[in-house]
This record gives sequence, structure tokens and C-alpha cells, in this order.
Amino acid sequence: MKVLVLYRPHSEHARRVEEFLHDLQQEHDIDRRSLQIFDVDSRDGIATASMYDVMSTPAIIVTDNLGSYIKSWIGEELPLMRDIAAYTYAG
Repeated sequence: MKVLVLYRPHSEHARRVEEFLHDLQQEHDIDRRSLQIFDVDSRDGIATASMYDVMSTPAIIVTDNLGSYIKSWIGEELPLMRDIAAYTYAG
């Protein structure tokens, strides 16, 4: 499974998202290949947001390895790290 993170690096939420991702990787030993981080204002970020119909950020989307949608968290309320880690361990 893959975890897609879409956010704006120069926004009021950036630091919180970046600390969340850092802690997620450190505490849960997340494989970097299962975590994809996108600047929502970049070409890839815009395409990814459009593909999964993301209208606000930050957004965390879980997909299977083929890109099929499984679950998402959108908005200021970030999910529990253990919930994200469970999806990365499952794939």
C-alpha cells in the first residue's frame, strides 16, 4: 500500500505536517517507498489532487499498490500515526 501526502510546504500547516511525517518515519519505521509526499502546488501535486478529488489540504490518502483509493484524511485533523502505519505494514 502507499500513503500519499498532499500539502502546501509554505502554509500555516506545513510545520505540523512535516513534524508528523518525520515522527511517523522515526517511530514506526515506515518504508520510504510506501510514503509519497507532494507539494499540492506542483505539477505532480495538482495531478494527484485532481485524481483523488482533493479540494483542501493537508490530505493523506491511502491507496493500494496500483493506485486504487482505500481511505483518506483531509483537513487540519491529522490521523493517528498508528493508523497510517497499519496501512503501510499491510501492503
